[in-house]
Order: sequence, then C-alpha cells, then structure tokens
Amino acid sequence: MNPSSLVSILSFFSLLFLSQLSSSERCHPNDKKALLEFKKGLGNPDDLGNWDPRTDCCTDWYGPTIKCDEKTNRINVIAFTKMDMAGYLSPAIGDLTYLTTFSIHNVRNLTGPIPSTIVKLTNLEFFRISQTNISGPVPEVLSKLKSLTYINLSYNKLVGTIPPSLSQLPHLEFLGLDRNKLSGPIPEFFSNLAPNLSYIYLGHNQLTGIVPTSFAGLSIETIDLSRNMLEGDISFLFGKEKNTFQMLLDRNKFEFDMSKLTFGKRLWRLDLNHNKIYGSLPKIMSKNQWQLLNVSYNRLCGKIPKGENMQRFEIYEYFHNKCLCGAPLPPCK
Repeated sequence: MNPSSLVSILSFFSLLFLSQLSSSERCHPNDKKALLEFKKGLGNPDDLGNWDPRTDCCTDWYGPTIKCDEKTNRINVIAFTKMDMAGYLSPAIGDLTYLTTFSIHNVRNLTGPIPSTIVKLTNLEFFRISQTNISGPVPEVLSKLKSLTYINLSYNKLVGTIPPSLSQLPHLEFLGLDRNKLSGPIPEFFSNLAPNLSYIYLGHNQLTGIVPTSFAGLSIETIDLSRNMLEGDISFLFGKEKNTFQMLLDRNKFEFDMSKLTFGKRLWRLDLNHNKIYGSLPKIMSKNQWQLLNVSYNRLCGKIPKGENMQRFEIYEYFHNKCLCGAPLPPCK
C-alpha cells in the first residue's frame, strides 16, 4: 500500500470517528452557544473553565450546576451559588428556552439589569437572583412566564415600583423582593394570586402608602413588610381563621388598636416593633406558642396577659419596654 493510500484511509477513519463522536454528544448546539455567551458575559471566570466548546455540556461541564433533561437533552437547570465572577447577565440567557430552573445566589460581583430576553423562558418555574449587585427595575416581562411558582430577587439593588402585572402569574407561590430599593405603593393585585401565593417578602425597601386590603384574601404562611414607610390600619391581616405563622411588620408607621386583635393558632413569630400601635395586649395572645414576639417602641398600655406562654424568657427579651417580666405597661387612659 502506497503512503498516499494509507493517509487517505486514516483520514477517512478519523472523520468517521469525529462524526460518531459529534452525533453521540447530548448537548444541543443552540444551548452550547447560549451557555458560552452567558459565560462570556460573566467574564469567562475560572469557575467555568471546563465550559469547553469541544466537550459535551451535558456530561463534561461540571462545577456550577447545569443539567440536561434526560428526554430532550436540552439544558433545563442552571444554579450558581457563591462564585467569584464579575460581569453581567448576557441576553443569551433567553435562548435557553427549555430552562425550568434559573438560580444565581450569592454572586456579589454580578451587576447590570436583568435582561428582557428572559421573556422567552416560557418553561421557567423557579427564578432566583439573590445576593448580587444587579440593578434596574423588576422586569415587567416576568408576567409573561405563566409557569412561574417561585420568584426571589432579594438582596440586590433593584429600583422602581412593584409591577402590577405580576398579578398575571396564576401559579405563583413565593414572591421575594426584599432588601432592594423599591419604592412607591404596594399594588392592588395580591387577591388575584389567591390561594396559591403563600410567601411574601417585601421588607427592607422604601415602599410607601397603605397595605392593600387584598392581602386579607390570601392564605399567607409568611408576610414580611418590615423596614419600609408603610402606614395605616393593618388589623385585617390578623384573625383567628388565619394560617399565617410569621408576620414581620416592624419599623413602619402602622397605627391600629391592638386590643381588638385575634390570632390564628399557627402564628408563632410576630414583630411589630417601632410602629404607632396603641391599646393593650389582648388576653388571647397568651394562648399562642410564641417563638418571637416583639411589640416594643409602640404606644401600648396596660399589662401583659398572664399565661404560661407569656412567661418564657424568649418572650421577655423582645419587649424592651416596661413590660419585662410581667411589669405593667403605662395604664390605659
């Protein structure tokens, strides 16, 4: 066999091997292209060093969690936690249209806005970008993602108002917008999300105005409105029929008569400190198994209700008023 024939045969088998290798790769070329653009936007960090265009993104790209669906072989999960990368979210993220989970948590040097191209992620159910430095508004296009059950955009630098269009998410169970710089009123849309919406975190923002009465129609497990500039009467959030177990309402301007409140049996964490609440502590309060009860820095009067659940030290340390250890509050006039 002459040398030229040998070279031809070897070239043929090399091409055949490469063809078989390519055909066996699970990673869809569109997904690989989008992920490489996504990596580029993040500054090509060392943590993503094994994201090699010559390898299979479904089997060979490890480190931050990315997963391919077993049936479609399309990327359906991206989850980064506590990574050292500096960059922005590339609009190419919108090309990963099979994503059901997108999660970036504790990536402090991530900046820029959330790209509007996420509107293409119509299969998305879980969306988290928390503890980063992303800025800009809460995207209106989130309302187009009808499969969403979980939105967590807490601990960022988001500005602007809460989009009323979020009322168009029929399956939303968790909404976390706390620890941002959001302003304006809470929109009147929460009743549209009942009965699914169970966890609402809006604390540590710059929200103003009153709490919409639509909250009364929700079966809320946890509600956090703390450290805003909200005002008015929020007694409608309480009631013996409520299933809420945690209410963080401190450091606002809420004003109502506490003596008229009733409490659901599950309520075990209640923080009302630094408001304008008046009246006395209702006797029924002693029946709850409190883990946290803070009514300090208000305008309360009278005595602490007697009962075993009001005598635990864990309760006393949260009052910070004259009611420590059962001592009387100022007498009611």
